[in-house]
Formats: sequence, C-alpha cells, structure tokens
Amino acid sequence: MSDATPDVGGAAAEHDGPLIFLIAGEPSGDLLGARLMAALRAETGGRVRFAGVGGEQMTAEGLESRFPIHELAVMGLIEVLPHLFVILRRMRETVAAIRTLRPDAVVTIDSPSFTLEIAQRLKGAGIPLIHYVAPQVWAWKPWRAKQIAGYLDRLLVLLPFEPPYFERHGLATHFVGHPAVESAEPAAETPSGEAGPPCLLVLPGSRKGEVKKLLPVFAAVVRDLAPRHPGLKVVIPTVETVADMVGEMVRDWPVPVEVVRGADAKASAFRQATAALAASGTVALELAVARVPTVVAYRFAGIVGLLPPTLLGVPFVSLANLIAGREVQPEYLQRRCRARFLLPAVERLLSDPVARADQRQGYDGIVEALTPPEGSPSRAAARRILGVLGDRAAGT
Repeated sequence: MSDATPDVGGAAAEHDGPLIFLIAGEPSGDLLGARLMAALRAETGGRVRFAGVGGEQMTAEGLESRFPIHELAVMGLIEVLPHLFVILRRMRETVAAIRTLRPDAVVTIDSPSFTLEIAQRLKGAGIPLIHYVAPQVWAWKPWRAKQIAGYLDRLLVLLPFEPPYFERHGLATHFVGHPAVESAEPAAETPSGEAGPPCLLVLPGSRKGEVKKLLPVFAAVVRDLAPRHPGLKVVIPTVETVADMVGEMVRDWPVPVEVVRGADAKASAFRQATAALAASGTVALELAVARVPTVVAYRFAGIVGLLPPTLLGVPFVSLANLIAGREVQPEYLQRRCRARFLLPAVERLLSDPVARADQRQGYDGIVEALTPPEGSPSRAAARRILGVLGDRAAGT
C-alpha cells in the first residue's frame, strides 16, 4: 500500500463500529494481530474496523498495511544501523497517520523497540494506548516497567506471573493467556515421531539476525547426526521474512531438508517430530505445548550478548522452564551454543524414548497455566480491548 493515509471506509464506515489501529512489527506479532482481529470481529458481530501495520497474517484478515513489516524485522545494534533511517521514517509516518485518523484505540503488539516508541510519542493525544505482549522486564531492564506505565493506558500480558511487575507502578495489566495454547491440539498417546526414521525439527528463529547466528551452528549438529541416524529427516518451519534465506543456507545439508511455511505446515511438522532443536523464544513454548521434546539454544544480540547468562534476572531463558520451575528443555546459551555441546543433548532425544517421555512429562501443567478463564487468549484480549472502549464511551 502507498504511504497515503489508508482508506477505512469513508463516512459510511462511521456506522460500522470502532476503528482500531493495530501495529505489529514481526511475524509472531502478526499472527497475534490476525487472531485478535478475528476475535474482535466475533465479539462485535463484525462491527469493527481496522487500520495499521501488519504482515501476511493480518493482511489475510483484511488489514491494508501501511508498509511491509519485513522493514522492521532486524535486531541488535549492528543490524539495526543500516535500517535506522527507514525505521525512524516509518515511526513518523505511523504516528502522523494515527493523529490524522483519530482511531478509537491504538493496539501495539510486541516489537517494543518500535511499537512502544510510537505509543510514547502518542502520549497525551487522547487516544487509548494498549500494548499486547509485555517487555520481559522480569529478565532484564526492570526499570522499563515504571517507564512504560507512564504512557500506556492498558497492558495485556501472556504469562501469569507478569502483572505484578507493572501493577506496582499503577499500570492496569491483564493476563490474557499465551497464543501457544490457541492452536494447541490434544497430544496423541503415541506421537507420530516415535515410529519410523527420526524427524528432527530445526527452528533457527524468525529474524534474519537470529538465523545468521544460529543456523550454521544447527547445521554442524545435523552433519554430525546424519551418519548416526540413517533416514534422518529435517523439517524447518519458518516464516516469509526468512524463508528464502533459510532455503539457501540448507542446500548442502547431508540429509533431506523440508522448509515449510504457514500455520498448517508448522502444526503438521510438530505432529511428526521426534525431537526439535530450537531458538529460545515463543516457538520453544509452542513446542512444549505440542509436547515435542526440545533442546533450546540462543545467542543474544547487542549488549545483552556480552553478558554471561548468570547475570539475567531469571534462572532460565526458556519460558517452558520458567513456568515449570525447572530445566525441562535443556538450554544452551551464548558460548555453550555450539555444536559440540548441542550434539549430545539432541542425540539423546533422538535415540532414547525414555528421555523423550521424561521431557513430555515435564510439560504437564504448562497448557493449564497459560490458558485464561475465557479459554481463548485472543478472545480474552479482544474483550479487554473492547472493555477499554466501553469505559471510554461511558466516560470512566
């Protein structure tokens, strides 16, 4: 779409419900935004309008994005610098569009370095500012909780232990559940990955910087596994922003590799997996919900990447481990994110049914802990947003 102010229906659209301006900056937020749009339509009987910034998932739900979100899918100071002027321009354009449109609410989704900057610039504009997915202040930068409480009106969080970090600073915060449970399927009594040749899922992240750091390490693990596991198959569920890069990087792998895109293909891959080697993040939690035995690895970017993991404010990086209260998914971070450390852990999950069963048992209770009273996280989030609009209409 062009940079002109988006058409949201003209005068006739004034009778089609509230206008909500949504902003997502990366694929995980795009999926959240798409599910939220569908839930808002369901809750309002279709009487709601949307404008904003999103990716292919939100586009499929009818959003005309002001620009492609792949422009924002960068991380770390070195990677951001070449894109800085584009990002700043997109910030200015987005803020200007919001001030012109005067939506009934702005909902920013994850990607805090972009979305929360926009929210901060809109403070005092008289538009409710709602952020969906809290910054991980419990892991690092705890001072940010007080900072964002100074300009947000409402915060929707994914993890049950997050509200107190923000409520103590006066920010109305609601646990709405984690999207990993949204599409969770009942686990089969005998996972399909237990029969036939082993299938390893490889998930190197959804951003180019992550893929560049992690996929070469994961490739070395696969090369060492290949002669030990005849018939080994690798499936890499990925997203549009990095799919081509991943495809190029796995061309010379010594085993069959299938690079798949889309939610259905990802769910199918999870069902057939024997085990997974995954970047830390939302996908590791999705694997836990799907009961896929998983090894987690990560190398942090920027200043955080220079710190030893022991200086983080939490005992684990994997959300599944944090919720379980112990290391269910083995974690290999920073200097330990190397093939020689990862190989034995992945090898154990591929070779040992007891190890896989033990990890699945460790996943017990995670889905329950991540599910809101409404059952659906998207429905819970939609109801909270509509509640803000209702309060505003009532003058409260």
